[in-house]
Amino acid sequence: MLRKFVFSLMTVIALSLVVMAQEGKITLTGYIIDKACSARLAKKSDPQAAAAEEPTSCALMEGCVKSGFGIYADGKYTEFDAKGVALAKAALEKTKKDKGAKFQVTGKVTGGKMSVTDIKEVE
Repeated sequence: MLRKFVFSLMTVIALSLVVMAQEGKITLTGYIIDKACSARLAKKSDPQAAAAEEPTSCALMEGCVKSGFGIYADGKYTEFDAKGVALAKAALEKTKKDKGAKFQVTGKVTGGKMSVTDIKEVE
């Protein structure tokens, strides 16, 4: 009886930890842009629309890649962590669109930076 109780309790704790680990994750849908260009686009009347018009080839230039990446979504720019930068570069290299490629990015935002776990192209 005690064994069943302990096993049940451990199962509940394990499931709670899984739920807590998922807590705080968000998904943003928008346009991946390099950090160097994000400052220029922020001055536009609609930065997100301007990000949609940025050429993919520009974001993949060496200097742009080195500056890092983020996403314009919901009217604001969110910078990615190092893993997110690598995932963003791979996603941009994979897209067939010259510009306007839209992505769904999942991760957790802390301190204004997103710890990215997944990037998928949408549309």
